[in-house]
Amino acid sequence: MIKNELPETTLCTRDFYYDLPEELIAQTPIEPRDHSRLMVLEGESICHKHFYDIIDYLKEGDTLVINDSKVIPARIYGEKIRPQGEEFVQEASKIETLLLKQIESDKWEVLLRPAKKVKVGGSIRYGDILTATVEGVVEDGNRILSFSYDKTKYTNIYEVLNIIGSMPLPPYITKKLEDKDRYQTVYARENGSAAAPTAGLHFTKELMAKIEAKGVKIVPVMLHVGLGTFRPVKADKITDHIMHSEFITVTEESARIINERKAKGGRIIAVGTTSCRTLESASDETGAVHPIATTTGIFIYPGYRFKAVDALITNFHLPESTLLMLVSALAGKENIMNAYKTAVCEKYRFFSFGDAMLIQ
Repeated sequence: MIKNELPETTLCTRDFYYDLPEELIAQTPIEPRDHSRLMVLEGESICHKHFYDIIDYLKEGDTLVINDSKVIPARIYGEKIRPQGEEFVQEASKIETLLLKQIESDKWEVLLRPAKKVKVGGSIRYGDILTATVEGVVEDGNRILSFSYDKTKYTNIYEVLNIIGSMPLPPYITKKLEDKDRYQTVYARENGSAAAPTAGLHFTKELMAKIEAKGVKIVPVMLHVGLGTFRPVKADKITDHIMHSEFITVTEESARIINERKAKGGRIIAVGTTSCRTLESASDETGAVHPIATTTGIFIYPGYRFKAVDALITNFHLPESTLLMLVSALAGKENIMNAYKTAVCEKYRFFSFGDAMLIQ
């Protein structure tokens, strides 16, 4: 299953650069969700549609594989506190905290800003319902925090975050999100992501019902999206880049359905790069998908041979990003870069709240 042997390539990070006018970066989501634009890419052929037209490109027997991870309100703001006798004294230091990865129920890997203000053993208070102690530092500078709250009032930390937290929008979105649910797919189920699997944001419950009525099966897998989604590739050579790892799950039921439908000739269509990376991590060389619950750091770029995924629904990605490299592996780099040039000319909306692409 998970094999991270990287294919040979002469491509460099700069080969995936394109010029994007800032005004094409979507700051707010389209309403209704499925009224965003859809570029259909098949080889060199480009067709311009709306997302609700996706049903016309799906066939009976196809399987849509979705990532049902749920974004948590992972950004919280607190103040550094220090002990004084039996009391804690609040200091002036404001600390922004982004929860990245759950280690245990109340122990998390986090990103602190400014991190240097809080040493190991230091404490942070978030309002009057949550405190944290810094237990350690990991290799990339992130901190390990142990959270405390009143367990007679709150069942788990997610209940606390729903009160004091805000959605961890990407740094390129500068406008305030009025409705938290718009950075959440309609099928989100299990808490754990620090960012949305954005290709799924285009689906409505009504559209999904129409798709299933056509004989298309919708099957969930899970990848908890981490901060690495926003990290740029700094290495000049692609093969020098180290991917972030993220937790994935494929259940026995999902694996069985995917394999049965693929064996009957149906296409496996991944909704988003997260579903794609999950499927490719869980599949063997024959294309069979196996039940799995582990972390993956799979890196997909041109030269990679896809084992499970036949087609992909995705958004438009940042220049020089691993996600742009992934879609280039599926569609061909020249086809993708031409499609992106066309999208800029046609004024498509880019990134998380932007428009969609179907690669088939």
